[in-house]
Amino acid sequence: MDVATLFRRTVAVWQRTLAGVQADQWSHPTPCTEWDVRALVNHVVGEECWVGPLLAGRTIAEVGSRFDGDVLGDDPVGRGEDLARASVIAVDAALIDGLRVHLSYGDEEAGEYLLQVATDHLIHGWDLAAATGQDRAMQPDLLEQVAEWFAGREEMYRSGGAIGPRAPMTGDPHTDLLAAFGRDAAWRAPTAHVSENV
Repeated sequence: MDVATLFRRTVAVWQRTLAGVQADQWSHPTPCTEWDVRALVNHVVGEECWVGPLLAGRTIAEVGSRFDGDVLGDDPVGRGEDLARASVIAVDAALIDGLRVHLSYGDEEAGEYLLQVATDHLIHGWDLAAATGQDRAMQPDLLEQVAEWFAGREEMYRSGGAIGPRAPMTGDPHTDLLAAFGRDAAWRAPTAHVSENV
């Protein structure tokens, strides 16, 4: 599938999971040990804030500190939904082929940038589902495309400190993609925070 379709579909999965977060779950731990649920959501929504400006040709310096700190406010789900929708609109409006965006490490092809953000939606969507007792299954075609893209970038991500040590590989595509990102597919929240949604 093309990059815009992948982006759109991973955002849709993220939005469904975000909508399932219960009011008492925002302080729950996540597989990203340094973040609770709110901090995890803030990270992803913060990335969505950047999509429109970057695709419009803005630089990091031009955007400045507008998206630093808390971007969720008093309505994390509503804010997340608004920014997810805005990011998809920006992608749909952009001419991705040949477009370059200005990232912190230099200029990058827009398609590569969108694959990075789509991957964050997919993997952090799993983190959020695991933390809040929702369905953790990743759609096979999304999983396959992200795994294929990430295979050539895993060591770069790891050496840069963006992901932790690789977990044991099993031959199962779902488990192995998570393992490549330093996650244990069997992760469970501490008992005190388990809140399974029905």
